[in-house]
Amino acid sequence: MEQIPKSEGKCLFCGETFTKTGITRHLQTHLRQKTKENTPGQSYLVKVELNPKWGSSHYFLLLWIDSKATMKNIDRFLRNIWLECCGHLSAFTTPQSHDKVPVSRNVDNVFCKGLKLEYKYDFGSTTELLLTVVEEYPVKTDDKIVLLSRNEPLEWLCDTCKKEPATQICTVHDWDDDSLFCEKCAEKHAKKCEDFKDYAAMPVVNSPRMGVCGYEGGTIDIERDGVFTKKQS
Repeated sequence: MEQIPKSEGKCLFCGETFTKTGITRHLQTHLRQKTKENTPGQSYLVKVELNPKWGSSHYFLLLWIDSKATMKNIDRFLRNIWLECCGHLSAFTTPQSHDKVPVSRNVDNVFCKGLKLEYKYDFGSTTELLLTVVEEYPVKTDDKIVLLSRNEPLEWLCDTCKKEPATQICTVHDWDDDSLFCEKCAEKHAKKCEDFKDYAAMPVVNSPRMGVCGYEGGTIDIERDGVFTKKQS
């Protein structure tokens, strides 16, 4: 049976946790307060998720982006938090016309409320994302790109024992129902899958690129980039 983990995000303003839908609404209350406190300018609340045309996704990022950031700044951020493995090419495009958006452009020459942009990383084993501009604000951000929330580590359970959190994925079986393993079950799987022991074992990480190419995790927000941890009762 396909696993459907709960997708929740913690507000990095106040520390409260909300559902994927609720966190977006909640963050807007904080950003409205920021319009009274921050220096006048222009900024955008942007949601990033797996492109829905590839199916539903539990992974998301919510970013507060200053108008003077460049598309290259966003490209670099996405690589560092979710994608970078082997220096692959990437591109932003408009969904309707598929026109390429130059990475040299400032955000204020691209973004407006309601805009959607597609983003592809790696044109071989592609990870394709969708960026949605949720709202505009008449203030500068605290940094060029501010991470406001991302999904907490998802509760992927071992496909074998069905009890313990999965820590490894077998990339030669990643289309099967038996590809996620806890530490103990991974040891057993390695005895019958030579590829797993040799090269196919990859870590479970908090990214839609998990198990793809050579991706083993990001360098931003490492606290939320690992394996789901069971709460102590």
